[in-house]
Order: sequence, then C-alpha cells, then structure tokens
Amino acid sequence: MPAASTTLRVLAASVITSLSVTGCQALDDAGVALGRADLVNDLAARMDRALEQTWAADYQLPGGRSASIAQTANPLRSAYTWPDGKITVTQEAVTRCGHVGGRTSCEVSPPVLTAGKPSVIVYTEARKHGLVTPPAVIRLLTDAALDPEAVIDQSDTTLAGHHATCVDVTRSGEHFNACVTTEGVLGSFTGTLDGKPAEVTLSRYTDTVEATAFDVPAGAGVVDRRPPSTS
Repeated sequence: MPAASTTLRVLAASVITSLSVTGCQALDDAGVALGRADLVNDLAARMDRALEQTWAADYQLPGGRSASIAQTANPLRSAYTWPDGKITVTQEAVTRCGHVGGRTSCEVSPPVLTAGKPSVIVYTEARKHGLVTPPAVIRLLTDAALDPEAVIDQSDTTLAGHHATCVDVTRSGEHFNACVTTEGVLGSFTGTLDGKPAEVTLSRYTDTVEATAFDVPAGAGVVDRRPPSTS
C-alpha cells in the first residue's frame, strides 16, 4: 500500500476521533465538521491515487505562461515542464533541464524515489519554478482536515471539459482554493505555497501520454552524472 494513502487514512481516523471525544460540541456541529473532513480527505486520496496512473495535463500560470505534468504507470515515470526548464523522473534517473544564457542544458543524476514515487525533493524543485504539484496540495488538504477551526466551503465547476470538486479553505490566517477533477488531477489552485503566491489552472487533460513527453528538449546539452553501473 502506498505510504501516502496509509497516511491519509490515519489522518481521517484522527479527525473522527477528535470529533467524537469533544463533549461540548453539538451533534449537528460534529456532523458538519466530519463532512468537511471527509470531503478534503477524499480529494487528497483521489489525487494520491492519480499519482500512480497514466495521464497528461497542461496548466496556465500567471502572466500567460504555461506548464505541464505527464506521467505513466508502466513504466512508472513523470515529467514536469515549466517555461524555463523541465525535470523528468524515471526508475533509472532524474533529469533536470534549464534554459540559461540562450541555451538549454540537462543534467542526469541517479534516481530518487520514495515508495516507487518521485521524492518530495523533486516536487519541491518544480515548485521553485512556479509549478504547483499534486503532493503540495495534498499536504494542504490533509492539514485542513485535521484543523477543527478550518472553514471549508464546497463548490463544483468544469475545467478543461472535466468536472471538478472545489474547496475554499480558510485556516490559521491561511486561505486557498483548490479544485480536483473526477480523475484525481489537480484542476486549479489559488493560494500561498512556501510563503509565495501560487496559481495554476488546468487547460487540457488526457489519459494518454506521448513518449516524447519524457525526452530532453531538442538541442539540449546533456551531462550524465550517474555512476557507470546505472547508466
């Protein structure tokens, strides 16, 4: 069982327990709170399951920029692309590409995987370049589920032709809005991550992925830093 899925179930159980032992809380209030916890945990679990499936998504970023995420289940691999760079994660390597000084260069290093999925280090690197990743939103949702003071409002919308469930969350001075499609793909996010404003909106989704999505950019210089045994 994936570690993230196990964590989500534990978090949900913790929320239920905390609601059950609060004697001063009215039953109706507890019912509403439990419903909110179920909702955000369901969205987080839906996104976590999608991290093991095959799909590709394009996103609009602020300022007219764009980004994309592509991944396949067999073989397990992911590619995150933003305006000035790209990071590709496979079982064999992590390839980081950047555009500096008018040219694109890529560095290939040994794989960094956790429970068969890309390490959080990879997601953090993508975030530095303005790309909001599903694990970052999963963390915010599970934190909200554990906070009895969180104010969570639900709505529904359609993004890139796909139905999405949205939650508007306010807690501890923090506010964000996140939408997740029925397929478990991040539909949109507006809020703050790592102390910086962040915003993405899904513009295209497909459950098929072109093999070229995992290639290095055309004309890029490549330096392979893996030991000979893993090349």
